[in-house]
Amino acid sequence: MNAAVYFDHNATTALDARVLEAMLPFLRQPQGNPTSRHSFGRQARSAVENAREQVASAVGAHPSQVTFTSGGTEADNLAICGITSTMPPSTVAVSAIEHPAVFRPAQALFGRGWQSARIPVTGAGQVSTDALRNLLRQKTGLVSVMTANNETGVIQDIAAISEIARSHGALMHTDAVQALGKMKLDFNALGVNAMSISAHKIRGPQGAGALILDKRVDIQPLLRGGGQEKGLRSGTENVAAIVGFGLACDHATRELTEHTRRMTQLRDRLEAGLHRLGATIFGSEAPRVPNTSFFAFPNLEGETLVMAMDKQGYAIASGSACSSDSTEPSHVLLAMGIAPDFARGAVRASLGAGNDEAQIDGFLRALENELNRLKQLTAVAV
Repeated sequence: MNAAVYFDHNATTALDARVLEAMLPFLRQPQGNPTSRHSFGRQARSAVENAREQVASAVGAHPSQVTFTSGGTEADNLAICGITSTMPPSTVAVSAIEHPAVFRPAQALFGRGWQSARIPVTGAGQVSTDALRNLLRQKTGLVSVMTANNETGVIQDIAAISEIARSHGALMHTDAVQALGKMKLDFNALGVNAMSISAHKIRGPQGAGALILDKRVDIQPLLRGGGQEKGLRSGTENVAAIVGFGLACDHATRELTEHTRRMTQLRDRLEAGLHRLGATIFGSEAPRVPNTSFFAFPNLEGETLVMAMDKQGYAIASGSACSSDSTEPSHVLLAMGIAPDFARGAVRASLGAGNDEAQIDGFLRALENELNRLKQLTAVAV
């Protein structure tokens, strides 16, 4: 049977009905290009700029600091590649638990004479600030550390990390894709120079994101053409998706307190049951976003558990759905010092709108049944 209960909100979220309603006029009716001077174009431009204000408000930035992109991956690439394009080659330092949208562009800078360095994390999944200080003894142009990890949910002290980076003359970028809508974000208070965010993690449309940029930072575009987005992201704006992004940001901001309370309650209920069943929960000693639980059972492959639970009607994930279909153990857990064999067993439940206590309880019952079944199969095989 197809999964009936969705516990994979860190991968993507269902489009909010209110967001869809706001987008529909820009999908159904004749539309103008936002760069056109006639009334259709002016209407599209007005919608884009209104969304820019909503996105900026959600992260404590000015609308002029918002550059719309096709999503978080493009925003990360624009930050890493665009900022370093304006600097003489040195080192770009990224945390060992970054999303591939950050560490792969950083690696690609080798061809331009840059070095890429990984910042170690503790067993709890938090960046080691001592290790960062030691690393920054070498000339470093850019530091990138994600605000909240997509697998463990662990939150980094970005303000403290930014201060360390600034004290060594480095610029600071944070991938806040998994933090938006799950915790308060304040671009200025965090002290970063660039921040990446995405719409589809907060019940907005896929295909929309943004880079929030300190206006004092020089940056080169990845895409050149008609000069849209102040020349930083050429290409006709996806008006409907941008409108949806803006409204999703508005709802996420207004509903953050209640959403946080609700997700914390559900996750605590889930993890109490997981502990009872003998699970190890990764990153639970550190501050985490309230919807995420990354866990494993001894001697059990994560992919096996994902498929078994899917048959029971529950959608969970092994590692990150945004990287690849590789069966290699999570690089996040390996960086945290987890043994590879145990890391291969890790699965993630990420909760969101529409989940409730009954679903949590049903999941735990089904999980217990599957664990017992799999243990019996293992015993027979031995």
